[in-house]
Amino acid sequence: MIKLNPYLNFMGNTEEAFLFYKSILGGDFQGMMRFRDIPELPGKEKMTEKELNMLVHIALPIGENLMMATDALENMGHTLARGNNTSMSLHPDTREETDRLNNALSSGGQTTTPMDDMFWGDYWGMLTDKFGIQWMINYHEA
Repeated sequence: MIKLNPYLNFMGNTEEAFLFYKSILGGDFQGMMRFRDIPELPGKEKMTEKELNMLVHIALPIGENLMMATDALENMGHTLARGNNTSMSLHPDTREETDRLNNALSSGGQTTTPMDDMFWGDYWGMLTDKFGIQWMINYHEA
């Protein structure tokens, strides 16, 4: 069964926002990772100490769902505005279903990050569909 989770983008205050949400919704963070934790990040040497301490990923379980987020840094090529601060994050059961969904959703749209095996161990990619909706597709092999 495919899971669908919201993925939020913040302008440097992801940790503050998620501490706030956790205080209300409860739970423990999963997958909290800072930019400094990424082994091979292009442009990392130009990042300030403040930026290196920001979150590249965090997840907060809410029931059987995850609310996830990142700090969208301008020096990493991100421009944050209302409308692009949320993505739909799909989590299919198989790699084949992941490719099928990616190909179908990107038809008439634009691939942002091609599907690939990522440093955290999952098969992942991003796209914007023909209606302007941003999608992340992440397959985690059990």
